[in-house]
Amino acid sequence: MTYTAPASFTTRPTLQGTFGMSASTHWLATASAQAVLERGGNAFDAAVAGAFVLHVVEPHLNGPGGDMTGIFATAENPKEPVVLMGQGPAPAAATREHYLAEGLELVPGAGALAAAVPAAVDAWLLLLRDHGTWELADVLAFAVDYARSGHPVLGRVGATIESVAELFTEHWPTSAAQWMPEDRVPREGEIIRNEAYAKVLDRLIGAGAGAGSRAERIDAARHEWRGGFVARAAAEFAAAPHRHSSGTDHAGVITAADFAAFEAGFEPAVTFDFRGYTIAKTGAWGQGPALLQTLAILAGFDDERLDPSTVLGAHTILEAQKLAIADREAYYGDAEVPLDYLLSEDYAAERRALITDRASSAFRPGTVPGHTPFVPPLRTEYLPPALAGAGGAGFAGVGEPTVMPTGETRGDTCHIDVVDRWGNMVSATPSGGWLQSSPTIPELGFCLGSRLQMTWLEEGAPSTLAPGKRPRTTLTPTLVLKDGKPVVALGSPGGDQQDQWQLLYLLRTIVGGYTPQQAIDAPALHTTSIPGSFWPRTWTPCGAVVEDRLGEDVIAGLEARGHAVTRAGDWALGRLSAVVREPDSGLLQAAANPRGAQGYAAGR
Repeated sequence: MTYTAPASFTTRPTLQGTFGMSASTHWLATASAQAVLERGGNAFDAAVAGAFVLHVVEPHLNGPGGDMTGIFATAENPKEPVVLMGQGPAPAAATREHYLAEGLELVPGAGALAAAVPAAVDAWLLLLRDHGTWELADVLAFAVDYARSGHPVLGRVGATIESVAELFTEHWPTSAAQWMPEDRVPREGEIIRNEAYAKVLDRLIGAGAGAGSRAERIDAARHEWRGGFVARAAAEFAAAPHRHSSGTDHAGVITAADFAAFEAGFEPAVTFDFRGYTIAKTGAWGQGPALLQTLAILAGFDDERLDPSTVLGAHTILEAQKLAIADREAYYGDAEVPLDYLLSEDYAAERRALITDRASSAFRPGTVPGHTPFVPPLRTEYLPPALAGAGGAGFAGVGEPTVMPTGETRGDTCHIDVVDRWGNMVSATPSGGWLQSSPTIPELGFCLGSRLQMTWLEEGAPSTLAPGKRPRTTLTPTLVLKDGKPVVALGSPGGDQQDQWQLLYLLRTIVGGYTPQQAIDAPALHTTSIPGSFWPRTWTPCGAVVEDRLGEDVIAGLEARGHAVTRAGDWALGRLSAVVREPDSGLLQAAANPRGAQGYAAGR
């Protein structure tokens, strides 16, 4: 049996050229990044410009108060993939004892108690300082213009605001003032503005006006962000009690000192070799190595079991993902993680042997010598006591806006990839601080994020909430190398699904011979038989969500093997984008997700 041939039809071509390529989750960010390349900027200048535009045009999916992770390689040192660490830690007063004393069983999915220290802005400015070439004012000009002069609002922004309109009007009036200025939800295509955020960017640029060098001007903006008006305004505003996803009111614990204590940084990537390619990810303070563990398990199977378009392949992939993500829950966090053991060939063989022809409904982390696996609460549903007493009323907009287990699409987070003609390549996933995370800070025009919901209040987990500790983020961009040279920058929004969807791309391109656009367009699937990383942190034993285009025979075959299949529709899963470079020829490629008609690639 051979690998299923890719469909000859794609929704759009894989772009090809030799000058530069950009791809992201919004056409305005892609166009802005490409404009920077056209004007002589490099991939890092372009990525930073596009990222700040994403803050403005996808406010329901990310914001300046959130976080990001990136992974990149430079033309000067292509063999060394580097992680851009933009995940802020828990504030100094964010102790599990405090949250339990507030009557909470879980870290809320919305409200300032869920806020880690905002890290995205500092990380982007660090990347620009050390690897970009442009002045900060020029890079931020695109975002400033869209915030001040306005941009046509996406229909999904309006839908998100509508879902939280009652919360805004009854509990978060500053959010209502920002996002419903005429006491109504903005209509699709209507021009909206965010003058407060435009002024924030102006003030960051102005902070470096008297500095002597480009690096000093960028550092002045970083210092103003971490130790100036932004930190003060955010801390003062969050200190007032407000409604959380628990259905109860709490004050935040973040302070200006928490902002000042954090700096973004660079870290070495974790890598795994698969079928002649090196896959590079973040460390195990994020979920990235779970993709590497999945590849390690799948590496021992024949190609026919790596095809997501067949019953055997889809089943094998789903079962391998369950095993790897169980280890993520048991062992990953901002702690000492036994990655060498978890990625070893012997351990992968042990895990591989657990895959049978039936879907497993068990939570099965492996056994690691000297380590006790953490087993999280395994809830199939959860309702906080405060909401249970209110007739079960829910709290709209909590967690990461992603594809729900029902298959309903509520948006995603964001992603951007850029490659330039010199060989610089970057993949980055900004997220958090979306408009429904917590009340808007009027002086800043944005809100704090909610990444701490990924921590546990139970003791003994590597991801238990603790001051100064990073939450185990789901943000997980990918860089692929061949013969020591970067060849693919890849990523996707989607919370727990990010690496599951990226795995399909890697298998279809590396093993199946698909082109980038064919791999992105192909039918997607993922498991929900894992404890969710986002509030309310439930799971669906044997759960699998698939696009209907996977086919009746394949879907029936999965159900016959015991998978509890949810059909998501024909075009509902996956938010991938990618840029590609062939080092020998210099050929560049780009592709982007057609689902939702929002992601675009550009290049020449």
